[in-house]
Amino acid sequence: MDKSINTSLIEMDIASLQSAMEAGTLTSEACVRWYLERIERINPKLKAVLEVNPDAIAIAAALDKERQEQGPRGPLHGIPILLKDNIDTGDRMHTSAGSVALAAHRAPQDSAVAAQLRTAGAVLLGKANMTEWANFMSGTMWAGYSSRGGLTLNPYDPGELFVGGSSSGSAVATAANLCAAAIGTETSGSIISPASQNCLVGLKPTIGLVSRTGIIPITHSQDSAGPMTRTVRDAAILLGAMTAADPLDAAMQEEGRIAYADYLPFLDTDGLQGARIGIPRHYYEGLDEARAAIIERAIDLCRERGAIVVDPVALPCESAKWDWDIMQYEFKKGLNDYLAKAGSGADVRTLDELIAYNEANREVALRYGQDTLIWSNETSGTLSEPAYAESLRLNRELARDQGIDHAIREHRLDALLFLGNEEGLDLSARAGYPAITVPGGYAETGIIAEGGYTTRGPQGITFVGTAYSEPVLLRLAYAYEQASRYRFEPTDPV
Repeated sequence: MDKSINTSLIEMDIASLQSAMEAGTLTSEACVRWYLERIERINPKLKAVLEVNPDAIAIAAALDKERQEQGPRGPLHGIPILLKDNIDTGDRMHTSAGSVALAAHRAPQDSAVAAQLRTAGAVLLGKANMTEWANFMSGTMWAGYSSRGGLTLNPYDPGELFVGGSSSGSAVATAANLCAAAIGTETSGSIISPASQNCLVGLKPTIGLVSRTGIIPITHSQDSAGPMTRTVRDAAILLGAMTAADPLDAAMQEEGRIAYADYLPFLDTDGLQGARIGIPRHYYEGLDEARAAIIERAIDLCRERGAIVVDPVALPCESAKWDWDIMQYEFKKGLNDYLAKAGSGADVRTLDELIAYNEANREVALRYGQDTLIWSNETSGTLSEPAYAESLRLNRELARDQGIDHAIREHRLDALLFLGNEEGLDLSARAGYPAITVPGGYAETGIIAEGGYTTRGPQGITFVGTAYSEPVLLRLAYAYEQASRYRFEPTDPV
């Protein structure tokens, strides 16, 4: 079996890799070796990958043998995928949420997502860096930073452009072709934001579609894993491999769940024809000139492709005052539950112990402090507080009944259209509803936004829908992607 290949895999999608493997011009082992070589060469600059799977080559070789003897399992057979570092794998890799306190932690078993990907034949290539504790540690922490992995940089202009939300390593690794695709997680913007900022497709599923078992949590009301890819087709392939029911995740038992094992049939190049797209103008008001031009161009493209554009669409929740109480209360309980069952190598077993560990090792652990951890630790950790129940009720009422569902019902919409992860995208997170972003262009100019980042750089176009509308969103996103073709690869850093 060849240990190397003579061609570049840059920008090859999952279907192309699979076709090459079926034709015998590529093996999974050679594919894995190619990505590992790029990680070794490029990752020291970008800091997107925390660690590679020491067994990846052996797993790939075994899958090659299986292909020869039995045929492929499906479209993911032999495909190298990275996982965000808060997703458990029951192997020799670690799961740390980017924290030095869990740097030696090995999970006792696979998360449901990791197990499903293995069953589908994917090679779990490694763990991606992330904003530590999914950016629920400090109000001043830079996006993409972790005490274990350092600061992840945007490959389109390393050190200058915003890298996006906490799934930054998954995004950068995929954008820079360090893997075929990656899995991120989102509570509020952590898939959509880095996908948008790194010229990718990012899909945050409905809460209840993809299992959260074995994923280090922030809040069970909003957390979800989802695909981060270079194409909409790849996102559909990955999503289909991740939707198996899990009896341990209560959200997956709720009435009304609609899941598919294959989302490819929903892709349609004419998917915008006749679609009703709502334009929530209120949420465009803070855009600078360059980004406003990108969203206007997207609206025009939707019209050109036959969409019925409803402009403007007003949401009753536009002036609502939001709180973050749900996260404050659910984080402590969720983290304590996770740490109590953590595997070997975990230096902490409760949020109390984590805060104490960080304080005792502040030189390496507390570059940005831990005010958010301390804030969450002020709660009982039982979810018994009346303030928690009221916050949960109010958030869902505003985001659903006075937000997304109101707009879709009132105007008979298929989706709402936003720029990247700009103001308004938090609605889908609080509602627990799906969103998908696709490359929408590059802003050559920008302004200094909150946190000191420039808004210059890649921008995503994001479609938001109601619960379990993933088939509709994939159809719209695919049609937009095929008509626009705004994805372009970054230059390798020197």
